[in-house]
Amino acid sequence: MKQSITRERVRQTLRSTCVTLLITLATLAAIEIILRIVDLRILREGASERSLTYRYDAELGWAPIPNSSSVVTNARTIHAQHNSLGFRDIEYERDARPTILFVGDSFVWGVDAEADERFTDLLRSRLSGFTIVNAGVSGYGTDQEYLLLRRIWATIQPAVVVLIFCTDNDRLDNGTNVRYDGYQKPYFATAADGALVLRGQPVPTSRQLYIKQNWLVRHLWLARAAAFAYVEIRHPQLYVPDPTERIVSKMHEFVEAHGARLVVGLQTSDDKLIQHLQAERIPFVTFDGAETYSPLYGGHWTPAGQKLVAERLSGLLSETHVGKADNVSR
Repeated sequence: MKQSITRERVRQTLRSTCVTLLITLATLAAIEIILRIVDLRILREGASERSLTYRYDAELGWAPIPNSSSVVTNARTIHAQHNSLGFRDIEYERDARPTILFVGDSFVWGVDAEADERFTDLLRSRLSGFTIVNAGVSGYGTDQEYLLLRRIWATIQPAVVVLIFCTDNDRLDNGTNVRYDGYQKPYFATAADGALVLRGQPVPTSRQLYIKQNWLVRHLWLARAAAFAYVEIRHPQLYVPDPTERIVSKMHEFVEAHGARLVVGLQTSDDKLIQHLQAERIPFVTFDGAETYSPLYGGHWTPAGQKLVAERLSGLLSETHVGKADNVSR
């Protein structure tokens, strides 16, 4: 009798467990289907140049993959090829000529531009006495550009550094630790004495990286939701007072301490930054009026816009005698 009761209890327990399991699986399957139908943007796999051709970097947040190539569609479809240093540029070879190094974000990297349409490539024929290096990385703020500059200095050893400032979003980039589809990044906070304090390193893993590198997260939207929740709770977005001018000063100090010169190009006029550049006697030029694609796609320069940028930079470098190889150290 006892054995019969025990067997029945076991059956009931198994039956109850199976029913619970089936209900749970059915619920999870329904949620998975709903998530796929709703197609929340925060759970999508990125299709930008950062997701296609960049990888995680513990110091910078993300960085181009050396020798990688990709087709990127934004306002138009372009082809991107990175050299062995991870730059979207021709292979770097040091020679007797002094080097002009360009740092910046997608405007320097060249979103919506084929490589030979970019202002850096156009400047090669205008400044044949220099080696031109394009070290732009899409999505970078001035903070990441400064950190990248320090990293690559020994390799490039530039005589001139040209910082291209994106007026549209560089201040936003510099004031937070999360940008663009949830990409985590380092940032500079300002101490009580006004000094910059680097924070956010090593950079936490971004949700896009979980999608890219984890099979389960890539194929199961429930796993994507779990990864998103973990990152949001463990590494929430933070905001700091705008450190842009202080970062530019740090870059200026670093460049001059290494015997080089800093020049700045502004996507459009920024009165606060212009006043700062004038106070520090940093040569600069603005690119107001340069033709762009639709702001819906980021407002990047068209081929005509790229030509205007090249002309104005060439003019600035000539006016300040920076664009004359005999006037800069080699």
